[in-house]
Amino acid sequence: MEALYALIVSYAGKVILALVVLLVGLWVIRRITNLITDRLQKATLEDSLRSFLIPLIRVTLQILLVITVASMLGAEMTSFIAIIGAAGLAIGLALQGSLANFAGGVLILILKPFIVGDYIEAAGFSGTVKEIQVFHTILNTPDNRKIIIPNANLSNSSTVNYSAYDTRRLDLKFGVGYEDNIDKVKEVLLKIATDHHLVMKVPAPMVVLGEHGDNSVVFFFRVWCAATDYWTLYFEFMEQVKLTFDKEGINIPYPQMDVHMIK
Repeated sequence: MEALYALIVSYAGKVILALVVLLVGLWVIRRITNLITDRLQKATLEDSLRSFLIPLIRVTLQILLVITVASMLGAEMTSFIAIIGAAGLAIGLALQGSLANFAGGVLILILKPFIVGDYIEAAGFSGTVKEIQVFHTILNTPDNRKIIIPNANLSNSSTVNYSAYDTRRLDLKFGVGYEDNIDKVKEVLLKIATDHHLVMKVPAPMVVLGEHGDNSVVFFFRVWCAATDYWTLYFEFMEQVKLTFDKEGINIPYPQMDVHMIK
């Protein structure tokens, strides 16, 4: 009984001090995370990055606090850290793919190769970025499909960001017959380009003879426009050029094949 009493007396001070440190430490961690939250809200950071950083900081500080309290209670730090390291290694191996996605998400959120609202093409998919989460990114396709891409794939592959700049160049090809007048075709195409109100004047529209095809002479038709007007111009030019060529008597050839029957 006396041995038990002596043991309680000898450890009571350490336990009480450890409890005080634990309570004060939790209060300090809460104040620190609140302060960091306020600072991050004032900074120009993505919401996804903010929601990821704050829990990470909180958990890291709590782990350090637990280690400190354990050392005050007499726990062997070398063994304690070794146990934590072994557990971390096992968890890391088990969640290898998730950690790769996690790292990819951090890179995307920090480097910002694209942001929410951009239209991108990556990892074999294309669509408008709806959400950038820690482990994956969500795209919405023009036909309203939801595409979920792991961030590891996005951070390790080439990405085409169609919304990165305010302007884009629209490149089209139109084939006409070899018997048609080249100068007349160029004049007609340039007039179609310059008369459209969505086409930028600078850089100026360009129409050049680009190819001698098997069945036609191919003209390259290039105009600059606002990125948001790209598809509007594309479809309007495809229709307008056909109608104008028909009106001007310009031939649009198509592949033909002569078949000779041998008896």
